[in-house]
Amino acid sequence: MKFLKPLFQMAAFLILCFLTFSASAADLTHYVDPFVGTGKTGNTFPGALVPWGMVSVSPHNDLKAPSGYKHGAPYIYGFGQIHLSGTDCPELGNVMLMPTTGKIEPLLEMWQSKYTDEAASPGFYKTTLLKTGVLAELTATTRVGVSRFIFPAQKGDANILIDLGHRLTDDPVSVTSFESKVKINNPQEIEGYSESGDFCSSYAGNKETIYFVAQFSKPALAKGTWKDGKPDSGDEQSGRNIGAFFTYSTAGGEPIVVKVGISYVSIENARLNLTKEFSGWDFEAAHAAAKKAWQSELSRIHVEGREEKYKIFYTALYHMMIHPGVFSDVNGEYQGMNHSGVKTASDYIRYSVFSLWNTYRNLHPFLTLFYPERELDMVKSLTEMSKESGWMPRFEMAGYDTQVMVGAPAAPVIADTYLQGVDSFDVESAYEGMAKSLNPDDNQVYGGLKSLLQYGYIPKNDNSKDRLWGTVSTSLEYAYDYWCLAQLARQLKKENDYKKYIHLSGIYRNLYDPSTGFLRPKNRDGSWFSPFDPTAVDGDQSWKGSGGPGFVEGNAWQYLFGVPQDIDGLKMLLGGDSVFVSRLQECFDGGHYDATNEPDLTWPYLFAEVPKEGWRTQKQVRDIMDKYYSDTPDGLPGNDDGGTLSAWYLWSALGFYPVCPASNEYEIGSPLFKLVQVHINKSFYPGGTLTIKSINNSDRNRYIRSVLVNGEDYKKSRLKHETLVSGTSIVFKMDSEPAQQPAAAVSSEKP
Repeated sequence: MKFLKPLFQMAAFLILCFLTFSASAADLTHYVDPFVGTGKTGNTFPGALVPWGMVSVSPHNDLKAPSGYKHGAPYIYGFGQIHLSGTDCPELGNVMLMPTTGKIEPLLEMWQSKYTDEAASPGFYKTTLLKTGVLAELTATTRVGVSRFIFPAQKGDANILIDLGHRLTDDPVSVTSFESKVKINNPQEIEGYSESGDFCSSYAGNKETIYFVAQFSKPALAKGTWKDGKPDSGDEQSGRNIGAFFTYSTAGGEPIVVKVGISYVSIENARLNLTKEFSGWDFEAAHAAAKKAWQSELSRIHVEGREEKYKIFYTALYHMMIHPGVFSDVNGEYQGMNHSGVKTASDYIRYSVFSLWNTYRNLHPFLTLFYPERELDMVKSLTEMSKESGWMPRFEMAGYDTQVMVGAPAAPVIADTYLQGVDSFDVESAYEGMAKSLNPDDNQVYGGLKSLLQYGYIPKNDNSKDRLWGTVSTSLEYAYDYWCLAQLARQLKKENDYKKYIHLSGIYRNLYDPSTGFLRPKNRDGSWFSPFDPTAVDGDQSWKGSGGPGFVEGNAWQYLFGVPQDIDGLKMLLGGDSVFVSRLQECFDGGHYDATNEPDLTWPYLFAEVPKEGWRTQKQVRDIMDKYYSDTPDGLPGNDDGGTLSAWYLWSALGFYPVCPASNEYEIGSPLFKLVQVHINKSFYPGGTLTIKSINNSDRNRYIRSVLVNGEDYKKSRLKHETLVSGTSIVFKMDSEPAQQPAAAVSSEKP
């Protein structure tokens, strides 16, 4: 028998290799449902794109929806070429194609159509337009949208409309300030540009220009343009409500393919993008390439067990790979910040759409750990944006800073990326840009800094004339930003800067009111702003949901624990560990936790900051995952915010979370799957594969009995970055009861 033992071991090894190979080779795109998040307020879209693509071809059934699409809306108006995913406000949606039959009717209400038989998968979308019987199919490359319209038999009246007058907006008045131009070059090609802008704000006053070249697989029998609803036989048109049309005869089931190259630089670059990325007419080849691209990126993370959760997990991963998206053309050219002219990204890909107030919290840390090659180019993009405009952006969109949200959220992104070892960028320039953004001198971008340094907080009755929103929230954001800058200063051996910024990171203490137990707004004279209602979510600005007085999109409960850089200090302010846990539990028990918004996303993980209370984290994380996330159109708790809510689910499913980016630590939660294998990029990190196993895992068995890291008993509540990237094996042993009961219960709810 002793001779057979090696044979058994070899057989077991081969079986394991086979199973691992088979699982890794599985079609993970099968588990992605692009319709998740298109219901309620998720604001995602179901259309076709490749990972981090510039172009996304998607149906418009609601021209006021942020992504142009709301699940269940009755009519499709057309198929735009470029979109936002999970944002609060509508934008883009430019260059809308629509197949029609019959007479040319250049009015939106005349060509709108009911639709049926929708289907979508990564890199593909299709539907049948009931008004005409046309089957519309969409796919994409990075910079080219590819549409295939399959017409019924039509004699000289199968049409493709190119609408440049409609783009996505919630303000039809502002759209009149945007111009478009179209030129028909021949019966198979059209070119032009379309403007849009004013994302989420009337004060932004910016616009982007989307240049395009569209080519058609079949010469048109007739062609023309329109303006203000009136057809014209001319080949050129410019203005606000314009478009063009191509007309064909088609046999029953005949396809016409339209490919649209997009650029933010020029028509010439749009044509170059089209030629380089999709020179032929093979729709199926483009679709196959898009699917392959998604499979490649999705397969970096392999999960096993709990198959009913696969769709939620891989759809969340899919949504995380939409923004930021590619902004530079195939020749490296892009439009510089604030329309500073055409630049060239010579050693990196330029990215755009940085929803930083949202994504600094979890999406960028996720990319840094698992997709560092992408994150590196994103940080290079931010650094160059700072050089071009003089400031780090807060929410960059197509080459301008919309100034949406508060704080200086580029600071944690850059500091976290560098400190995790993704550091081959111009860190001195990045540091300079961060320091300037957090310096009050001549700072017209980041409001409230002068008052912050004068008073130690931003007063509710601030008279600096800076544009301010949520003085408490903004003060907290700046405190954390200063802490992140301090960490980078220490790494760069700038000791004086470190001392200055680490001191400023503690200014949050000046807003703590011991009489109420909350961080609350304060006036210039040091008195507390009144009236004070810790549950108020309206009143800071004129619009509903802007936040209670002093707060941004939240209230005093949802900002009470907003000090990730100094949880120990906050615990002391509140009265110690037991009071901290009690207040945190009250936040959940009282219904104050908001799973739809960023300010309190980390709250479930904070219980683990107190010895023997990690079971509360494990319970809350699983409860939130079960309650708010599903594989349906309503499967996101709220607006995905560029992938931020999706990132929360991904981290939580893995079993740990970056509570404080730039700390290089992750709080342990409750892993969802029996096995996770993450292929770490060896060009950045030495490990190769991170393996996470959870034994005895189930809905009921959500509590961690013990943790082994590389076979050794692990007693800490946090995992370190260097541990995760070093070829680590983590084993969680799960149970239905907590491993350690708390010394004293603070809630009647028992595990």
